[in-house]
Amino acid sequence: MVFSMDKWMGKIAIITGASSGIGAAIADALVEEGLTVVGVARRSERIEKRAKQLSTKKGKLYSFKADVTKEDDVLKVFEWTKNNLGIVHVLINNAGKGAGNNLTEGKTEEWKSVLDLNVLALCTMTREAVKVMKENKINGHIIHINSIFGHRVYDIPNVNVYPASKHAITALSETLRHELKHQGLKIKVTSISPGLVESELTTLNENITPERKLYLESRAILKGEDIADGVVYVLSTPEHVQIEELTIRPIGEMF
Repeated sequence: MVFSMDKWMGKIAIITGASSGIGAAIADALVEEGLTVVGVARRSERIEKRAKQLSTKKGKLYSFKADVTKEDDVLKVFEWTKNNLGIVHVLINNAGKGAGNNLTEGKTEEWKSVLDLNVLALCTMTREAVKVMKENKINGHIIHINSIFGHRVYDIPNVNVYPASKHAITALSETLRHELKHQGLKIKVTSISPGLVESELTTLNENITPERKLYLESRAILKGEDIADGVVYVLSTPEHVQIEELTIRPIGEMF
């Protein structure tokens, strides 16, 4: 099997949640590979700063301020990309969140917030990307940043609806793959499921308790760059090869 990113040179990728953590690392990696990247996030100023740091690379990073839980914002992302850059070839649904409470005492609005971002926003972004790829006969690639929690529920306190939201991504990935097959579309779909990753959801979260921070820091942990390498790997496969599920875990992880 020959792996190459050449086919994506100059092509457009949209990444949600690109202002920090895994999303920022993926944006960096794809710009290095020569892609034109639209980084989508509410904190767009962070992406603008990163774009300046990447200005000498083969590709280019653009910032777009949006809340992807709002359908109007999602539509604006694709409209702006089409009008200013061109047709999207790669979508990476990375935006996600958790809520630090449990199912017996948690707040409904916090659960809804998690499901709106982790599940419904992913569906809306995916729908719009497929629409563009189908209209333009593009053999694109859609990548969902999932989690090991999307395949098994681990005995960890205060994860509440997070595992359910990630299990939904596993089901949505497979459902989308079946739909595309029946439509005769050659759009690849990949679910990437990391274990514990250093991010604002984990060790870099300023709002977690000292006890939880100490617990997370005592575990084997991945860097955002490790997940970015996984994205480059699945994108570099030949046209006839589809990596449906890629699990990335740190050595020694105790889950």
